[in-house]
Amino acid sequence: MSTGVVFDVQRYALHDGPGIRTTVFLKGCPLRCLWCHNPEGQLGDPELVVRPERCLAECRACLSACPEKAIRKKAGRVRVDAGACRSCGACAEVCPTGALELAGRRISAADAVAEAARDAVFFEESGGGVTFSGGEPLAQPEFLEEMLKACRDRGLATAVDTCGYVPYEILERIEPLTDLFLYDLKVMDAAKHLKLTGADNALILDNIKRLVRSGARVVVRIPVVPGVNDDEDNIVRTAAFLKSLDSPPPVRLLLYHRLGCVKSRRLLRGRVGRVFPFQTAADMERVRRRYASLGLEVDKGD
Repeated sequence: MSTGVVFDVQRYALHDGPGIRTTVFLKGCPLRCLWCHNPEGQLGDPELVVRPERCLAECRACLSACPEKAIRKKAGRVRVDAGACRSCGACAEVCPTGALELAGRRISAADAVAEAARDAVFFEESGGGVTFSGGEPLAQPEFLEEMLKACRDRGLATAVDTCGYVPYEILERIEPLTDLFLYDLKVMDAAKHLKLTGADNALILDNIKRLVRSGARVVVRIPVVPGVNDDEDNIVRTAAFLKSLDSPPPVRLLLYHRLGCVKSRRLLRGRVGRVFPFQTAADMERVRRRYASLGLEVDKGD
């Protein structure tokens, strides 16, 4: 039985596929998108999350628990030496307020699916199921495959949210076990994609071509980031690419938010990414209308 590292399980998710869903977030991602909404999912191993504002001045449990002596108190608030901390989680286990938490826990595939299946009755009523996200779930392929098989055995519908930056052989392995792929497309220009995400997009574009050609059910999700991919050139090029596929998939636009910036400040490796402007409802509607005018089936996400 394989195990993997999961950093969150969100119940009653409404935007990660059809119906009511439970979304299982896996650690590890090959990209480093500057607008990343889940920076705690980028690294493959568990890592410590620090919220000093939750710290109780009189509590010293974490100081005693830390085997590396990496924790101190300053002005009554917890401080962690990033160079000394090994993210063992000993401090998080004794912290009564959540000032110290571990993002990521190792769990078996069977236990992860059992946890996700608690809301199976809602899946049945709404046409929902289990979505595997991240991070990048395909960064843990054996673990993901075993969870998909366990879902299949339980009769649970499945979706995989992927950036597509993986060898196609991995996608090919899980395709028969996956009811829906939520496939992210960011930027069409290869050099710009490299600058903004840390990798070019050749593999990503080739993989979606092959996935669609195989007959897999795919929904393309585009995070609309102001000044990054909401310009006319990128919209036209994205639409042209999707229309060139054997069967153009529907598109769902995702609203950019800054939650990732807030979360990254809590990580010991420091803030990651950049802050981008917010877009208005009118901005999102403009982008939606333009994609629709180019012949795509498109809606706006929340």
